[in-house]
Formats: sequence, structure tokens, C-alpha cells
Amino acid sequence: MHCPFCQSARSRVIDTDHDTRGGVRRRRVCGECSERYSTYERAMKATPFLIKQDGRREDFDREKLERGIRVACAKRPVASADISRLVGEVEARLQDIGKLETSSRVVGDIVIEGLKSLDQIAYIRYAIVYLGLSDLQAVRTEIDRLLA
Repeated sequence: MHCPFCQSARSRVIDTDHDTRGGVRRRRVCGECSERYSTYERAMKATPFLIKQDGRREDFDREKLERGIRVACAKRPVASADISRLVGEVEARLQDIGKLETSSRVVGDIVIEGLKSLDQIAYIRYAIVYLGLSDLQAVRTEIDRLLA
């Protein structure tokens, strides 16, 4: 582990904390510049390949998913921690499936489900793209279903 301040490889752990999702937060102090910083560790479980609608296969990309959710939540009162939690839930559910490959629709369905309870406007924004709502009537129908 290199110090983010001076890039020294000499650091020592001064505190360790475990979170509820299986991650570990370590407080460190640099042996060169004496600055303190935190590192986060989480177990890397295998996530399945995603089969796209056009038949392509690609690795699950946590950062790509998080960017998409952040776009849907832009200028909404949604905490960054809630977005990270949703991304973690999606990743955990994919790992629990236990298959080598799964449809990308599964990811979209999990995100839609999570956004519906997180923020209704973000849900509609995501649904417009994900569900292919191509006209105002389709958007209105989805909003009416959400309000019911």
C-alpha cells in the first residue's frame, strides 16, 4: 500500500473496522510523512458475464453501472452512499445467482427495482432508457403505474 501523499510503501495499520457487507476499513499512518489515510477492502467474488441484447458478452463493470445510476439520480436528493449501496446490492445479487453468464436484463431489473424505492424521478429517468419508453404516452403510462 502506497501513501497517497508521498507515495512511500512504508505504512502501518492503526485501526481496522469491519462493515456489514463484508468489507474492511483500515486506518493507516505513513512511516515517512506521518500522514493518516484510510483504505477499504472487499472480497472479490466472481460475477457472471453479461449477455447483452445483441448477443455480445462482457464483464460486469461496477463503475459503469454506478455511472448509469448517478446519471439517473443527477440533481436529485439521493445520497452517494445510497447509490453505492444499490450498486453493491446489484453486484451481490449477481454473485448469488451462481451462473457463469446471465442476461443484462437481470441487472436492469434489479436496478429498476432499487430505484423505484430510492427515488421515483430517478426511476422514471432510468426507465425511459431501460424500458425504451419512446413517447410521452408510454412515459405517462409508467408514471400512472408508479402512482397507483
